[in-house]
Amino acid sequence: MESAQGACPTVSLSNGLEIPILGLGTSHHGGYSHDAVLYALQECGVRHVDTARRYGCEAQLGQALAECGVAREDLWVTTKLWPGDYGYRNARQACLESCSHLRLDYLDLYLMHWPDCQAPGQSNREARAETWRALEELYAEGVCRAIGVSNFLERHLQELKEDCSIMPHVNQVEYHPFHQPEELVAFCRREGVVFEGYCPLAKGQALSHPTILRLAHQHQRTPAQICIRWSIQGGVVTIPKSTKKERVLENSQVLDWSLSEEDVDTMRTLHCDRKLIQLTYPLWRG
Repeated sequence: MESAQGACPTVSLSNGLEIPILGLGTSHHGGYSHDAVLYALQECGVRHVDTARRYGCEAQLGQALAECGVAREDLWVTTKLWPGDYGYRNARQACLESCSHLRLDYLDLYLMHWPDCQAPGQSNREARAETWRALEELYAEGVCRAIGVSNFLERHLQELKEDCSIMPHVNQVEYHPFHQPEELVAFCRREGVVFEGYCPLAKGQALSHPTILRLAHQHQRTPAQICIRWSIQGGVVTIPKSTKKERVLENSQVLDWSLSEEDVDTMRTLHCDRKLIQLTYPLWRG
């Protein structure tokens, strides 16, 4: 896969597929731009795009994918199942609807969006297991080339391991200089689960940190590039998002240079367990 800076490295999933280590994220509340997605795909060589049913932009992204001129087999498209659609039947239906919105016959990666299931009459563990079994079937049928989870903690992954047949191929979690859940990263890697990080710029908060500014000056790069390079250099699949073409280009220019080991160690010292992404309903309750 070619990018503005050459071939994009990939990370091997436990089923043998290769996921590009750098992608483009989308979100709700103005977090989608048709022009920016087309620019990423056509001009920056981005081949990995991440979205979710919750974001409400699957149909718009589907249009961009149809227009971009990139062969389907060269794209990696991820979307996510919202907790309101958990459960065996709901999950299958939601997945097929996402495929339809995206104008795709199959998804490269389908994720359970959160561990909290909002399922009356069931424990969260029971609802997660039922939903996961639906994803396992979709995977077996080829509707999803890989299946995974998002925002799952170690105990949630351990429960799936005990309750189901397939360990998630990916766990997508908030990951940036101020939130480095390294114990979770280590657990995922021991279990063959690829760790993927979202929010790599800490909602912009990392861009003004003195240490990151110093490294940016030292490398003649931008603070955003320092954060993204640090993340992918650590083997974390990383999906920065932007609706501005110049930022999409900037975020893609991180593949032909590297940070030193000392730089990486310096970035590790910024961890303060500052988690920025929360929902309006209780999380992690069971």
